[in-house]
Amino acid sequence: MDSARDNHCLMETSFHALTRIPGWKRALDISLILMAFPLLLPLTLVIAGLIRAVSSGPVLFKQERVGYRGSRFMCFKFRTMVVNADAAVHQGHLNHLMSSNVPMVKMDAQGDPRIIPFGPLLRSSGLDELPQLINVLRGEMSLVGPRPCLPFEYDRYLPWQKERFNTVPGLTGLWQVSGKNRTTFVEMVRLDIVYARNQTFWLDLKIILKTIPALIGQMRDIRKKQKSLSRPAPEKVAVTATAASPHSVPSANFATSIRANGNALTQKETWSKLKVGG
Repeated sequence: MDSARDNHCLMETSFHALTRIPGWKRALDISLILMAFPLLLPLTLVIAGLIRAVSSGPVLFKQERVGYRGSRFMCFKFRTMVVNADAAVHQGHLNHLMSSNVPMVKMDAQGDPRIIPFGPLLRSSGLDELPQLINVLRGEMSLVGPRPCLPFEYDRYLPWQKERFNTVPGLTGLWQVSGKNRTTFVEMVRLDIVYARNQTFWLDLKIILKTIPALIGQMRDIRKKQKSLSRPAPEKVAVTATAASPHSVPSANFATSIRANGNALTQKETWSKLKVGG
């Protein structure tokens, strides 16, 4: 009985979201999925077989997410973690990102023992999100839109931040192609609100075309981060001397972080003219 009630609620949620998707957006989603289907089908089968070969458990992972105007739906992904992985670790990481002014870098870059073999590749390339095309076909998501958040995240949003839910969530979006791992939580929210206020056919098309280059850049950034973490630590004496000297020259890693932050600030300044939020 409970299962039937849940299915009925999900159907109502899907219909509610579907009625709020502009006609041009729905047509673009369906057209692009049909065009890419001959490529997506074999790719999906290969990924499913790979997951089945390296890890026991289901191929797909289902999780409740928050969609249009706070509605809930079950979001699909390829499973990239061990079965029954500890969710508290991820929740703690998200809490840190939401409450601090730091770039929204995934835990993957630091090495997450919960991830199965080949999982990091699927996650950094975005291939783990291919099953969300099911959500797009059901009208719960679109190809372009804000990232669908978890219920506990939604409960922590400030009132002005919830404007990002005035459009259906998507697989990619303005935030994803505007720096993503180099932007903070507040910058992500502002970019999502900008999209919700200004979504058009041409903006969606532009974001879709910029998604693959953005994913390649994201994979490159994660690879660099992992290499830097795998390097041997400097000698203790050298570290102490550098930390104690206020006139020491910043390291290459420090310069890189400054440049990354500079890029994020440039994007923030660009969108700040729209004066989103407080």
